[in-house]
Amino acid sequence: DVQLVESGGGSVQAGGSLRLSCASSGSIYDTMCVGWVRRAPGKDREGVAAITPGRGRRYYGDSVKGRFTISRDDNQRTIYLQMNSLKPDDTATYYCAARTWFGTGACRLEESWYTLWGQGTQVTVS
Repeated sequence: DVQLVESGGGSVQAGGSLRLSCASSGSIYDTMCVGWVRRAPGKDREGVAAITPGRGRRYYGDSVKGRFTISRDDNQRTIYLQMNSLKPDDTATYYCAARTWFGTGACRLEESWYTLWGQGTQVTVS
């Protein structure tokens, strides 16, 4: 079974940076879209970024464009989310999520599109 394990969350002041990691185990890493979805207290989950396998096409939610960068290290089977210029509104639990990708179409940001989830990591911006 494929598992996703997030790390890198923490507390930071507004304007600061954090880098989240999502380590993947399992043999289907190379065929998976991987995304980051966050849930803030009292709010619905919000997709913030996603990346395809192979060429690594990237997709971002409007609220994080220009501040967050998603990337892949295929040797390490790890997806990263570099978060810069953090705001208090970025406070949330961040989840790594994945879905098998068959080579066409975009990786989507919607929570409902993903079929595999990590346990989440907390990010607090004050």
